[in-house]
Amino acid sequence: MKFYDFMKIVITGLIWLVTGRVRYMNRDRLPQNDNYILVGPHRTWWDPVWYAMAAYPKHFIFMAKVEIFKHAPVRWLVTSLGAFPVDRKKVGPNVIKYPVKELRKGNRSLIMFPSGSRHSAKLKSGTILIARMSGKAIVPAVYQGPVKFSHLFKRNNTTINIGTPIVVDNKGKLSEEVITKYNDQIQASFDELDREVNPNWVYHDPKAQKK
Repeated sequence: MKFYDFMKIVITGLIWLVTGRVRYMNRDRLPQNDNYILVGPHRTWWDPVWYAMAAYPKHFIFMAKVEIFKHAPVRWLVTSLGAFPVDRKKVGPNVIKYPVKELRKGNRSLIMFPSGSRHSAKLKSGTILIARMSGKAIVPAVYQGPVKFSHLFKRNNTTINIGTPIVVDNKGKLSEEVITKYNDQIQASFDELDREVNPNWVYHDPKAQKK
């Protein structure tokens, strides 16, 4: 945990040097006395860092693609910061069991992207399942800022906005209809949070633009 706190200081300094001031909106909406699942639309490979900084001093775990863990130094770094591997081609039960256990019995919350990818906008069922099994709230958030590495150096242009927690009812069957209902609620929150920051802001996937 001390390493996490140390890296927070380092990363905060790097963020300031590269991007300048980052604006955090509505941090008072974050639960103060319980773990939670902080979710957002995945827009860059660095937005998990911004979300973690917005919610500090809360510590987090987060999912990362298994390829990142192939090299020992990188594996040690990301594991120390709370990452655990996910093989998108072969998703096992540990993808659900591990974060549920941490949320229920540990002192770390979870950062998660319901779409599972920076290049998809469709919300999947994993977030709802973890929220229901852990009994923890889903806290929506959005990142508005550079989505290309070259744009990171245009200072004072990043905002994180935090939404109102969403509680998943643990009664009844978790049907597709129920999952769709909560995913629609999460998406509506994303849309509203984006409008609060800048009603004219539109996310453009760099990969899609390149094609």
